[in-house]
Amino acid sequence: MMWREFVNLNSYWQSVNYCEKLGIILGTTAEIRNNAVLLHKGKRMKVLEFQHVKPGKGGAFVRTKLKDIQTGKIIDETFNAGARIEIIRVEVKPMQYLYNDGDFFIFMDNKTYDQITVSESIINRRKDFLVAGMNVDLLFDSQEILDVRIPAHVVLQVTDTEPGFKGNTATGATKPATLETGFIIQVPLFVSSDDKIKIDTRTGQYIERAK
Repeated sequence: MMWREFVNLNSYWQSVNYCEKLGIILGTTAEIRNNAVLLHKGKRMKVLEFQHVKPGKGGAFVRTKLKDIQTGKIIDETFNAGARIEIIRVEVKPMQYLYNDGDFFIFMDNKTYDQITVSESIINRRKDFLVAGMNVDLLFDSQEILDVRIPAHVVLQVTDTEPGFKGNTATGATKPATLETGFIIQVPLFVSSDDKIKIDTRTGQYIERAK
């Protein structure tokens, strides 16, 4: 083996050992998935969207939309197909949401009953759908909380809206309604205060009146 090859191989294994200590997996663009967390340019980035592209001319590439977990900023990033990437190993812990204290949200470990504080910058718009007692998943790496995963659908109570009228089902007609979390959503005209409605937390849209 040439000396240069030995040095390169030694550097590679040093990099592997360093990544393992940080909970990072060395992979390629073939392993990119939605919701995966990458270490990209020194920042923890969550994959929101990805698309493998094979143009008629030139090499294949992967087009992605990434979210900076710390700042919430979303960027478009393109990788050459087969390029090496660093995937952060994520641990998922079931938690129960308790309450919020200003800009912080308090969760409890369902097994140990330990309480964990999560900043609003991580919760982001999901705070609009959190109610006390809701079970969620907190995602951790070896150093910090990366994300909070809430159910795709939740049932929340309407606390304020214009009176609804039975049989008022005009196609497409909606009105604003305030939910128990303070979030304002567009609902059909027949929905009334105190009704419970099902909401898609991914889009923030009304699905149906809960039974």
